[in-house]
Amino acid sequence: MKRMVILGSTGSVGQQGADVAKRHGILVEGICAGRNITVLEQQIRTFSPAYCAVVDPEAANCLRSRIADTRTKVLCGMEGILTMLSEADYDVALNAISGSAGLLPTLAVLRRGKDCALANKETLVVGGEFVMQTAKEHRARILPVDSEHSAIFQCLQGNSQSALSRILLTASGGPFYGKRREELQNVGKMETLAHPTWSMGAKITVDSATLMNKGFEVIEAVHLFSVSPKQVEVVVHRESVIHSMVEYCDGAILAQLGSPDMRTCIQYALIYPARIEGMAKKLDFKALRSLTFGEADTHTFPLLAAAYDAISRGGIIPAVLNGANEQAVALFLQEKIRFLEIAELVMHTIAQTKQIEHPALEDLMEADAQARRAVLKYAAQS
Repeated sequence: MKRMVILGSTGSVGQQGADVAKRHGILVEGICAGRNITVLEQQIRTFSPAYCAVVDPEAANCLRSRIADTRTKVLCGMEGILTMLSEADYDVALNAISGSAGLLPTLAVLRRGKDCALANKETLVVGGEFVMQTAKEHRARILPVDSEHSAIFQCLQGNSQSALSRILLTASGGPFYGKRREELQNVGKMETLAHPTWSMGAKITVDSATLMNKGFEVIEAVHLFSVSPKQVEVVVHRESVIHSMVEYCDGAILAQLGSPDMRTCIQYALIYPARIEGMAKKLDFKALRSLTFGEADTHTFPLLAAAYDAISRGGIIPAVLNGANEQAVALFLQEKIRFLEIAELVMHTIAQTKQIEHPALEDLMEADAQARRAVLKYAAQS
């Protein structure tokens, strides 16, 4: 019986991971979240984990009082998360933390030689080379949870990496697919959060609307599958039935299909290499009228092109891209900037960045922090 920890357990992916664990009897030995102690208490009483880490100190103290009758030890802050990851007894960690805060926990999991079911794409955007090298050194596996990367991972099974020609990364196109820039001048928060297919957290839903999420997935694919940016092609597929495809050198293309349900991807990563009965609705081919494909519009949504440029340049640029985007999206969700200003702030920040070709991990963390400060400064001036 597998044992796991869930990082970001109160978010959308984290709660779906908890559903998978409960359905299949996976023991949850640790959970963590920012401050949502209501859901954390429910999860503690459901799974009785040995550890729970809470980022917010006040929330941690409140949770300690509420679950004093349980065996769960409550830890606090990033230090608490890292302590949990070093002490808990687990086989796999589902990292569903939002943003670059997921980087240090990912490294902690890999350094213990444990499997990391990775839903936190920013880990690889900010520190891809460090993360992949750490996994190699400690013989740990990174098992992708994003539907697209899970699909690619599945399509590569049983085939030689050297035979891989290109990756066809599918994109839903988000809520504004087909719109022109002038049509997006005054779109609001609620319109942006109305994703046509997937149920996700607010930040990743905004990233989907700007195509930044797809840009991050390009960077993630480059690191996960050891390919060049030119080997990753984004294809808009509105139905979200084909989750991604792999083309081999002989021209054969393998695709992974299924109903859009993150629990399928989570389960595959947690149970790998086995397959057991899933939780998603089975795909009904008789009900499918068509599968359509289109090209991503990088004029209206320039952050996708910015991501290609960032991974091609390397150094600290991907970390700056991520940090600037996280801060700009936070401002948008606070309704302090307009939708189109997200891309403007991110690209302005990158343009002002002095490159460091071979950064240390500390350089990447500082680049991320400086990018956030730059966005706040530029936003205040505009």
